[in-house]
Amino acid sequence: MKSGRSSRSSRMGNPAKDVDAYIAGAPDWSRQALRAMRKTVRAAAPGAEEIISYGMPAYKHFGQLVYFAAFEDHCSFFPGSKSILKTFSKELKPFDASVGTIRFTAEKPLSANLIRRIVKIRMAENEERAKKKR
Repeated sequence: MKSGRSSRSSRMGNPAKDVDAYIAGAPDWSRQALRAMRKTVRAAAPGAEEIISYGMPAYKHFGQLVYFAAFEDHCSFFPGSKSILKTFSKELKPFDASVGTIRFTAEKPLSANLIRRIVKIRMAENEERAKKKR
């Protein structure tokens, strides 16, 4: 039975205390895609801090790096930079991408290679911004 929430509403219930709890509470169909995304992000940014922010998994490296979330009928990857969508516009064509969100499904996930490259660019952006602040 569907809840009255829209397909854009993130996971139901209380916010998770950590990423393991978030994934455990995500819809069954999304868990494998979320685990794969987590593994890829952690491999691309091994020193990044893994947190829950805005009720979803997030990574920090000299500031917010990327987020991901499960929704009722899709997952989203939030690259945290509008320039990412321009940089990867050709590769993102098969996905529903707008402003700061890339939507995907378990059947049609983002590739690990694409996620890795996005994370590396975001790390460089954050590092550059941190240098300028010094």
